[in-house]
Amino acid sequence: EEKHGTKRRRAWKVLHLATDADTGQVVASLLTGRDADDGSQVDPLLERVDGSVASVTGDGAYDRDDVYAAVAARHPNAAVVVPPRASAVPSAAAETAPTQRDAHLRCIAERGRMGWQRASGYNWRALVEADVSRWKRVIGGGLRSQTDGRQATEVAIAANVLNRMLELGRPEYVRIA
Repeated sequence: EEKHGTKRRRAWKVLHLATDADTGQVVASLLTGRDADDGSQVDPLLERVDGSVASVTGDGAYDRDDVYAAVAARHPNAAVVVPPRASAVPSAAAETAPTQRDAHLRCIAERGRMGWQRASGYNWRALVEADVSRWKRVIGGGLRSQTDGRQATEVAIAANVLNRMLELGRPEYVRIA
């Protein structure tokens, strides 16, 4: 590539997935350009989710006011489980009307980060990471289609294939000891 150049210009796409941590099903997917950040895609993903949402869990990139607002607008009873940044400070109304983020900050101050993870259920995020790993192992890390419309169709088909595979057989684990 350095000597002869490339045949075509390559552009990175970012795949945003919303999965059900209980079942492993991909409930929504969105393909964007590389300039779209994770937090800005919460509202478009929530638009695509059918049914109710109990909680939205994400990493520190989702610690933004617009994420909390988007979840509250679509699913007011949903918990937002996002670790606040290390430099986060409580809101001005933390004493009178604490937000979910203020509650997270208070819990971290009382129990520490690991205690907050156990108390809030943040550890369920590991199951979602396993779903992303499953996507990469089964579907692959790249897209085969060239145009935007076909790439979106390819992502939708891949999500349906993975969901169908889960319907055909997912092991159930039971602790015996």
